[in-house]
Amino acid sequence: MGLFDDDFYSTKVSRREEREAAKGARRGWSVRKSRQGLATWQVSAISSLVSAVVAVLLFSLVTGQLSGEKALAPTVIEKVTPSSGDPYDRIIQAAATVRPAVVSIINHKEDNEELSILDESALGSGVIYKKSDNMALIITNNHVIDGAGKLEVVTVDGETHKATLVGTDKVTDIAVLSIDAKGIHTIAQIGDSSKLRLGETVIAIGNPLGLGDTLTSGIVSYTERMIPVSLNQDGVYDWEQEVIQTDAAINEGNSGGALVDLNGKVIGINTMKISDTGVEGLGFAIPANHVMETADELAEKGKISRSYLGVYSIDLNNPYVPLDEEQRKELKLPDSVQNGVVVLDAVGPAKEAGLKLNDVIVKFGTESITSTLTLRKYLYNQTKIGDNLEITYYRDGVMKQVTVKLLEKPEE
Repeated sequence: MGLFDDDFYSTKVSRREEREAAKGARRGWSVRKSRQGLATWQVSAISSLVSAVVAVLLFSLVTGQLSGEKALAPTVIEKVTPSSGDPYDRIIQAAATVRPAVVSIINHKEDNEELSILDESALGSGVIYKKSDNMALIITNNHVIDGAGKLEVVTVDGETHKATLVGTDKVTDIAVLSIDAKGIHTIAQIGDSSKLRLGETVIAIGNPLGLGDTLTSGIVSYTERMIPVSLNQDGVYDWEQEVIQTDAAINEGNSGGALVDLNGKVIGINTMKISDTGVEGLGFAIPANHVMETADELAEKGKISRSYLGVYSIDLNNPYVPLDEEQRKELKLPDSVQNGVVVLDAVGPAKEAGLKLNDVIVKFGTESITSTLTLRKYLYNQTKIGDNLEITYYRDGVMKQVTVKLLEKPEE
């Protein structure tokens, strides 16, 4: 007996159908004998076979193998180049290309011969980027050679060379050294940092903690990060440095070393890291395009020439050293003036133009000056030595204007 008694669900021929068939026979109808049906497993096997054939046909139609046109052959890379192939092999190739051009720098401060070579504050890195006549030129950071009495360079093969300071720039944190070119066979190729992409693999080569010829790798986390900088190390941010952010490990002594792409080209000079509890993977490098602008001028002139106004100032709205209510009253400023630069002292061009203590500068030309940072950026980026600069300022609550002829910034 079946699971269901209803004839609709039965697999057998019902008695009702038998009776109808008998009546048909009496009326002369021909009755076909029913053939035995396929077993369930046979139906399943046939269905599976049909499905496989259909799938193959559809795939062939999609890929074009059944069409009249010949299917495209897969691309075959016959030769691995720096821009193709396994990324790990490319890291190895890039490192091998640049390593001989990366050097360790020993800064014997105050010409102290007894200074230990393992003193972290006296160590840094550099990159050989040019050979000129009998000299090889090296890029490094200004803070690596700051206060140097004697400089030495150690190449990857362990040779020590006496180094001479060609020029340095505190604002960009770039310095150029020179050594005897004898024995120097490799110079680094400089890449185009403007073509960097987020996530691009990079490697850092340098002398961290005195462990020379060290290689780390990571990715580009950000291509054009703006980092506030205190040039005078007084806690007041008076400059901004554009940097490449990377998670490649950068430690004390890596400064001045190379940040390299997988084509084996230097795309940045490692300059700093954020060192704080819980902070990992935040390293920074100065983009190669900015580095070379500074390095070429340092190699040619020994310094960077910039416009000079001659004011020592403090921000009117300084969040770190805010003016108290009494000090603001002394300035007699209108309530509408909330931002500007308060002159603490005027020398050189500013003094000759008549600027003095407690004058509040609010504009250069038509551009608002809201802080010492914007003042310095305007001077360095938008003016030239010898320009006449129109300054708008407040004195005792009265708005005034004066024109100052900018001179060349004297060496510190």
